[in-house]
Amino acid sequence: MSNGGHPVAKDRPRSQYQLAQQGADRGETFVAPPFEFTVEQHPVASVARRHVEFVERKGVGHPDSICDAVMESISVALSRTYVDVAGQVLHHNVDKGLLVAGQTTPRMGGGKVQTPMRLVVGDRATMVVNGRRIAIDEIVESTAQRWFKEHLRFVDPLKHLVIQNELRPGSAELVGIYGHGQPGIHLANDTSAVVGFAPLSETEHMVLAAERLLNSSAFKHEFPETGEDVKVMGVRRGRELRLVVAVAFVDHHIWEEATYFHRKDALRIRLNEFLETKLNALDSVDVQINALDQQGRGLDGMYLTVLGTSAEAGDGGEVGRGNRVNGLISFCRPMTMEAAAGKNPVGHVGKVYNLLAHEMAATIHESLDAVEEVYIWLCSQIGNPLDKPWCASAQVALAEGATTSDVVEPIREIVQNQIAGIGMFTERLARGELHVC
Repeated sequence: MSNGGHPVAKDRPRSQYQLAQQGADRGETFVAPPFEFTVEQHPVASVARRHVEFVERKGVGHPDSICDAVMESISVALSRTYVDVAGQVLHHNVDKGLLVAGQTTPRMGGGKVQTPMRLVVGDRATMVVNGRRIAIDEIVESTAQRWFKEHLRFVDPLKHLVIQNELRPGSAELVGIYGHGQPGIHLANDTSAVVGFAPLSETEHMVLAAERLLNSSAFKHEFPETGEDVKVMGVRRGRELRLVVAVAFVDHHIWEEATYFHRKDALRIRLNEFLETKLNALDSVDVQINALDQQGRGLDGMYLTVLGTSAEAGDGGEVGRGNRVNGLISFCRPMTMEAAAGKNPVGHVGKVYNLLAHEMAATIHESLDAVEEVYIWLCSQIGNPLDKPWCASAQVALAEGATTSDVVEPIREIVQNQIAGIGMFTERLARGELHVC
């Protein structure tokens, strides 16, 4: 449709979470519940129009990313167990994880692991259901070991990892929230605010693409000496993008200093050429790898590891210190401070609203030509049903010539529809179908 000569609704499918499509697929009709919602114009230019932009991504082998991914995997495993035993996801939050670095001695041609990493799994979980004790320790241990085995090629979880389970029963008041409210709609377990945005800028896309290439199976085949611990920091000034990338090299593939620097240079060229093919509005991209390296210093001048992650000796990790739910740390954007990983997928708004806000923003941007950039804020009130947020708000940066009145009603409809379908959204979260880091 159009309004005032400016295209508003795009003639193409909305995102996979757009409620109207989901409802049509299930033959259901949803009535949007009432809640306070406002739409206003964003007071500053969209990120892509600003002169400077900073974006970071931590790869799968980074200690913080490890914590997020493992705690989320444990939450999914617990959710499946609770559904099998009780027919619904019960109270749990596994969002207080800590990875304590081990101790290794890297050497040319292969070093040793002296002290294993220690993974501390914390917060709350339902231990007993209808008189049946849940095997929490077994779920935590097997899930964590499986994740390490599947994602970190050089880590043997039986040798290189100690798992310390500190999950305890929850408070009676919070446990009591689960099972109340309407079928499929849980009560918010916290008063919390989140924000989501769309679209990603070119800088954000480039940072994502860089890490995903470096940790792809094809790249690991081409560069087997690289570990999974990758961190990408992107700084854009005007139309020029510079990336500083940290890549852990694995010592048993490196027999001499010259080999390390030769392979590092080949990696830099490969990544730079890959990213140049993705340039659009930007004019150039420049990549620097392992900036602390210094040729001629031997082991002290190279980023060498035994297991391909700094968690083996150099750096610990913690839930919530890594990527936001869209996989990025975008310093020029408002960001949700809640750690989504490991939180309860059907009742914790720090997770549910967090991901939903990004999906709402993506749907709005995909659907409305007049919207150049959009931010969605959602705020819950503890004890209220998730489909009745305390407050919701949208801020939009509009295309030239468009006005807020062009987009208010379409945005309101999208937000209300997706809130009405939040029960299906939480089901997907509980099944682990959505990434949180």
